[in-house]
Amino acid sequence: MKIGFVSLGCPKNLVDSEVMMGQLVAKGHELTPHPDQADVLVVNTCSFIDPAKKESVDTILEMAEYKKIGRAKKLIVAGCLVERYRGDIRKELPEVDAIIGTNELDGIVAACEGMEPGTDPLQPYLYHDLTPRVLSTPRQFAYVKIAEGCDHPCTFCVIPQYRGAFRSRRFESVIREAERLFAQGVREINLIGQDTTCYGEDLGIAHGLAHLLARLARIETASEKWIRFLYAYPNKVTQRLLDTMAEHRAALAPYIDMPLQHASAAVLKRMKRGASGDIFLRLIERIRGTVPGVAIRTSFIVGFPGESAQDFEELCQFVQAAQFDNLGVFTYSDEDTSASYALDGKVDGRTIQNRKRRLMAIQRKISRARNRGLVGSVTPVLVSGVSDETDLLWEGRMPTQAPEIDGVALINDVEGAPPVPGEIRRLRITDAQDYDVIGTLLPPSESAPRFAPPGLVNIAAPLAV
Repeated sequence: MKIGFVSLGCPKNLVDSEVMMGQLVAKGHELTPHPDQADVLVVNTCSFIDPAKKESVDTILEMAEYKKIGRAKKLIVAGCLVERYRGDIRKELPEVDAIIGTNELDGIVAACEGMEPGTDPLQPYLYHDLTPRVLSTPRQFAYVKIAEGCDHPCTFCVIPQYRGAFRSRRFESVIREAERLFAQGVREINLIGQDTTCYGEDLGIAHGLAHLLARLARIETASEKWIRFLYAYPNKVTQRLLDTMAEHRAALAPYIDMPLQHASAAVLKRMKRGASGDIFLRLIERIRGTVPGVAIRTSFIVGFPGESAQDFEELCQFVQAAQFDNLGVFTYSDEDTSASYALDGKVDGRTIQNRKRRLMAIQRKISRARNRGLVGSVTPVLVSGVSDETDLLWEGRMPTQAPEIDGVALINDVEGAPPVPGEIRRLRITDAQDYDVIGTLLPPSESAPRFAPPGLVNIAAPLAV
C-alpha cells in the first residue's frame, strides 16, 4: 500500500512518526508525500496546548476529505491527541478508522493493514537501535530520542499524563544508533527527550548525559560532526555536564537549550518549578564561564495563573540581565487536565498577548545586538541548501543555532568550491539581522576533505511537519 504521513508537533513526535514509517517500509509498504495518492493516511497529532489540539483536529478533517476525493480507504490518528481524547475521537470523528497511542507505535502496521494492533496502550514504549526508522529530516541532521516520559510535577504540563514516567534508552543502544547515522552521512545529531538531563538516572547511571555525550564525541567519523542535546532542566545542569561540553567542544555544540519558564520566584513556586531569577543568573554565569562561546536558549510562559504585573516586570528585567542568545515565549494555555487549571488568579487573554509582544520585543533587540557583535568573525556552518526565502541565497546553521527553532546563517557569497548540502565549512559573517546572520562561505579547508553524501540514508518526507 501507499501510505501518507502528516506529523505535527515537536521533534519527539517526529521521531515517533519516523519509527512508524520505518516499520511500514520494513513490511514492504511505500510512503508517499501526496495525500491524493495514498491508500492510507496517518496523522500523528499533538495536543500540548489548545492551538496544537485545534491544528490536529483540523488536519484530521482535512485528511478525511481524501477518503472522498482521493484513493484513501483508511484514516489513522496517532500520537498525543489519542492519549488525551481516545474516547472522544472514536465518538465524534467517525471518519477515523483506527487510533494509535504513543505506547502503541508497534501496532501501526496492523492498523494500516486493517487488523487489530494487538498492543497494550498502558505498556510504556521506547524505540531502540534495531527499530526500523525512516528519517524525514534533511539528510544532514537527525534527531535521536534518548528518553521518554517525565517525572517532573510542573503544574502547567500534561505530558506525563500521556507519555508516562521517565525512562531512558540503554546506553549502548543510543551509541549504536548514532554510529549508524554518522556512517550514513548525517553530520549533526540532536538528542531529545522530555528532559535529557535526567538521562540514565532510572538506570542507576550517575551523570548519565555527561557520560553519553563524552562517548558520542569519541565516535570516529570521516568528517566533522556536531552533537547537541535539547530540553535541559535547569537544576540538572551540573558542573560535570558543563565540563564535558568544554572538554569535547570540537564535537559537542556549544549550545544549551534550557526552558526556565519564568523568573519570578512566586510564579515558579506555583508552577512547581522552584528557583528564582537570581539563581538562574548565577547558573547562566557558570555556564558561560565554563563553555567558551556557548549560546543559551530558553523559553518562558506568560500569563500563568497568579502572574502579577510585578511578576512580569521581574521577568522582563531578568531577560535584560541574562542576555539570552535565543528565546521563545508561550502564552499560558489553561488545559483542563493540568494542575494549574484549578489555580486562581487567571490572567485575561489580552493581557497575556500584550505581555508576549513586549517580552519578544525586548529579546529582539538583544538578539540583534548579539548578532551584530558577530560581524567580522568566522564560524563553522552546516550547509543546508538553497534558502527558502530566495534561490539567490544559500542557507546554513552555526553550531549555536538548533534546527527549526533558531535563526539561520544566510550565505550571499561563496569563495572557492560551490557549497554542498551537508558539508561543514567556515563562514565569515558580514551582516546581521534580528535573528539571522549573513556572510561569505570560505573555501573548504585543505585538511578537511570535501563532503560527499554517501546516499545511504532512506528519507521519506511526511506530507507536513
